[in-house]
Amino acid sequence: MEAKLPKGYEPHDVEAKWYEFWTGQGLFHADEHSAKAPFSIVIPPPNVTGVLHMGHALNNTLQDILVRWKRMEGYEVLWQPGTDHAGIATQNVVEKQLAAEDSSRHALGREGFIERVWQWREESGGQIINQLKRLGASCDWDRERFTMDEGLSRAVREVFVTLYEEGLIYRDNRLINWCPRCHTALSDLEVEHQDQKGNLWHLRYPVVGTDRYLVVATTRPETMLGDTAVAVHPDDERYADLIGKSVMLPLMERPIPIIADDYVDREFGSGAVKITPAHDFNDFEIGKRHNLEFINIFDASGVVNDNGGRYRGLERFEARKAVLADLEAAGLLERIEEHLNAVGECYRCKTVIEPYMSLQWYVKVQPLADKAIEAVQTGKTRIIPAQWEKTYFEWMFNIRDWCISRQIWWGHRIPAWFCEACNEITVSRQDPTACSHCGGSDLRQETDVLDTWFSSALWPFSTMGWPEKTETLQKFYPTSCLITGFDILFFWVARMMMMGLKFRGEVPFRDVYIHALVRDAQGQKMSKSKGNVIDPLTVIDEYGTDAFRFTLAAFAAQGRDVKLSVDRIAGYRNFVNKLWNASRFALMNLEGFEPDGVDLQQCELALSERWILSRLTDVVAEARQALTEYKFNEAASALYAFTWHEFCDWFIELSKDDLYGENAQRKKTAQAVLYTVLEQLLRLLHPFMPFVTEEIWQALPGVRPTVSIMAAPYADVSALPADQAGAAHMELIMEVIKGIRNIRGEMNVPPGKRITAVLDCKNPEISGILAAGEGYVRSLAKVDQLSCGEGVERPSQAATQVAGEVEILLPLAGLIDLDEELKRLEKEIAKVAKDIAMFSKKLSNESFLSKAPADVLEKDRQKLADAEEKAAILRQSLARISALK
Repeated sequence: MEAKLPKGYEPHDVEAKWYEFWTGQGLFHADEHSAKAPFSIVIPPPNVTGVLHMGHALNNTLQDILVRWKRMEGYEVLWQPGTDHAGIATQNVVEKQLAAEDSSRHALGREGFIERVWQWREESGGQIINQLKRLGASCDWDRERFTMDEGLSRAVREVFVTLYEEGLIYRDNRLINWCPRCHTALSDLEVEHQDQKGNLWHLRYPVVGTDRYLVVATTRPETMLGDTAVAVHPDDERYADLIGKSVMLPLMERPIPIIADDYVDREFGSGAVKITPAHDFNDFEIGKRHNLEFINIFDASGVVNDNGGRYRGLERFEARKAVLADLEAAGLLERIEEHLNAVGECYRCKTVIEPYMSLQWYVKVQPLADKAIEAVQTGKTRIIPAQWEKTYFEWMFNIRDWCISRQIWWGHRIPAWFCEACNEITVSRQDPTACSHCGGSDLRQETDVLDTWFSSALWPFSTMGWPEKTETLQKFYPTSCLITGFDILFFWVARMMMMGLKFRGEVPFRDVYIHALVRDAQGQKMSKSKGNVIDPLTVIDEYGTDAFRFTLAAFAAQGRDVKLSVDRIAGYRNFVNKLWNASRFALMNLEGFEPDGVDLQQCELALSERWILSRLTDVVAEARQALTEYKFNEAASALYAFTWHEFCDWFIELSKDDLYGENAQRKKTAQAVLYTVLEQLLRLLHPFMPFVTEEIWQALPGVRPTVSIMAAPYADVSALPADQAGAAHMELIMEVIKGIRNIRGEMNVPPGKRITAVLDCKNPEISGILAAGEGYVRSLAKVDQLSCGEGVERPSQAATQVAGEVEILLPLAGLIDLDEELKRLEKEIAKVAKDIAMFSKKLSNESFLSKAPADVLEKDRQKLADAEEKAAILRQSLARISALK
């Protein structure tokens, strides 16, 4: 009898076929006119320059599990996809291409360069979208958006103008993160901090009118050229008499005041610090408090400007060398000590960023933040796990105004025009032809573009057609939840909260689920330098998408990082194969079976059938509850255990006698239960493993109720007979079978050898249960003669085990040769003892411990633990056999 499924599951043959089928049938498309309850989620838009990495894979797998589940639960689901224009990243990509052609953006001019970027986007951008499709992401691709498309650009302009008109957007000359290579301001998120070994230079500043020096410590001695004060703590008695006096700034020969400020740490260095308000964020605040002069010593490329005196024209790090040499020559370099410093770098070009005074555009965020704080405090939006609420509040209560301007060309150009006649600014929804202040026509548009996060902050409503009052907005906003990483909780999530409340009057999402990082098996962050990066596409090619997705879900515990290894993915490929093989068995035994019209309530069910149906009902409830609570790992664990252990290992074996037997009615009932459990199980697993479940489901007998499993109800067990008492009886019988199997294994009884078993029961009820399950015990435990009851005669030589209120006794006479078994065990124990000695010696060798890589040490420790566990089991078996002689 041939199965409808091939012998082995080949993901490559299946995945592309079904994805094309799903999209062709329009199964991902959301209908805003549907009467169904809405469920909506917006994708965290990946950069248009991006490629799929593990963070994307985890994030989008969890989203897809939710949306597939909700569709099957009867919701009208919108999963809104799209990409971010990624201003700096995209400009860098295209600039590198131009450099390879011996050209530049300046050679092309602004309009020519923008045209070139759009050309790149059409030809090469958005690669990650195709990679998400390989992951099985069931987004509504008909609605795909791009942050620079016409509709979203209109939304950006509407928001900017409105905020400006309300006084919430302004310009100011302040300190910002500046990239001297990209020539633009950067957000905090765009600055990556790397701990680097550096120096702390201790410099002597002469106190004017005395022979004393104030010693200041700095990691950036070149910035002293812009010092405008030295600060000490007001309560520091060492310097109390110097407050109000001056020091002579070395090399610049400029007197600067000695001031007192609580910011100073008396324990750091000498307790005196140099203040450079134009080149340090903390100094900037001190400078404002004390009305100090702000002296900018660099140009936009990090080269010393005219304010740097004789160092003018030197690149900043060359200036550092020159300044230190001159200080040392003047006897003003007291000492140098090694110092670990967190150096900020541009996230794209890795240039060290410079705190830089610059005229920029800002959003006054406090009025917006207050409502976003209140929304989480009152539960309008939940953050899950709740521990992230504290982080959210810490940032929001200490929020600073948001620098939204960037000095690049690719992005939303700020809709502000400067009048050459009156120097006033006109901000407008349409390009103006005249100054709104004096009526002059000589206008010049701002060259800056908006921070990418500005447009992505509007994502939940701009993607649905705002500022138009669309039916999509009416149906799907606010969205149901957002799934994202903790690293953008502040920079994206909080800003979406602020903008959603401001422009829609409602929170943008009801729930925010924060997932953890994907790390390697040892818990280390994946990085190319460490060589521990796992490429999702390589894994998908080797093991299939379903195995990869299920692995991610199985390890996605709330609040714990996902520790991923290729071995774990290979393990879940075995799970996919287990399901496949069980389904092949089922299909081979469902030939001629017609599921239509079968009512299990009317069938006379065997005990094992009542048990598996009760367990199916339980696991449906467990999976639903876990998914409702965003406990993806618990849902995956429950489905894994039910599929592998209860359905495949137990129920299929328990059903074979009836499936292969001569009783036609029994066979038909066994087929009905087998079909029902498998069909419902495929639905339960579909959100996690969409491809293999669709392939198997389509091969089941009978007429398909829907075109695809993803359009079928998630699980419908309401009509199944429930028999919890019968299920408990079956569990006891299974415990007895496991007990007999354990003894057989420990005693090395040949698998095919049929044996005698004695079951000593504690009461008549237990005896009755086991008597009813005698057939299962005989069949699955390979028992020939079975005695069961209370106070049964106990054999003189027997191996024993306890299963609940049943003592299992297996007479060993004639079953095994006790002497030979003792010899075998002693030989095995000696062999394992050698392994233990070898690994113990290895792991106590200090030289080995200091040189061996962490993964090698971990493997050897695991091998030692395994050997010790094996030795313990063997010694127990030896003692048991010895006691029988």
